[in-house]
Amino acid sequence: MAFVNKSAEELKAFGLEKRAEYINADPFPNTYFDNFFIPERLKEVLEEFPDLSKGADYKFNDPNQIKLASKGEYRFGEKTKAFMHYLNSQPFLEFLSNLTGIENLIPDPFFDGGGCHQIQPGGLLKIHADFNKHPKTKLDRRLNVLVYLNEDWHEEYGGHFELWDKEMKESKKKILPLFNRMALFSTTSTSYHGHPNPLTCPPDRTRKSLALYYYTNGRPADEQLEGLEDHTTLFKHRAEDKKPVSGVFKEFIRQVTPPFIINGLKKLKG
Repeated sequence: MAFVNKSAEELKAFGLEKRAEYINADPFPNTYFDNFFIPERLKEVLEEFPDLSKGADYKFNDPNQIKLASKGEYRFGEKTKAFMHYLNSQPFLEFLSNLTGIENLIPDPFFDGGGCHQIQPGGLLKIHADFNKHPKTKLDRRLNVLVYLNEDWHEEYGGHFELWDKEMKESKKKILPLFNRMALFSTTSTSYHGHPNPLTCPPDRTRKSLALYYYTNGRPADEQLEGLEDHTTLFKHRAEDKKPVSGVFKEFIRQVTPPFIINGLKKLKG
């Protein structure tokens, strides 16, 4: 089943054509493409999208994020599974390498942290840098691909995907999550991004996307920061997000405490 109107060779050539634009983008390597996929194929994927409000594998509801997500590929319908497998296939990986300049990309068949993401009205995901090691393989996370599935989406609904500078002074790019729009960016410990403002779409709408992460065995020395060789999600705060000292302290403790200790404390509380 074809998902793009390009042959494998045409896709590779397209990646090379757009490489300079991607690498030199502000505030870090990124781009997005509209109508990249065959619309009819993507509509079939949208029709299968699970209603995570009725049973999400992950339900986040804290000061940094209010969102729903799936786990693995077991929630995928048949068309979605085929689409996600295509995004992990050799032709697409070669396109990604030609576009980004990152060689030997390794897909994640577990979709750990990826898969189906859904945000309801009022939901958000504050600015952050992603976890930088795969939880199971310990490979280095290098690239994110986001495919948006929101038909008839208006500017006033919000849900913009924002890319921020290292100093957290301003958003350098805002991407509206339109249907058949694919956003890509290189992931490092300072590639700050998110959906920081509460979603303002009508109550019968949600922001839907598919997320895929790609890895390599190691990363360039200039991307390695001392003390951040292996970290979880690093949330950052805009000037308007400044929290009380107690809130900042709690977040610091959460980020430096190993997950197994946090999970153990939660079980004790339960």
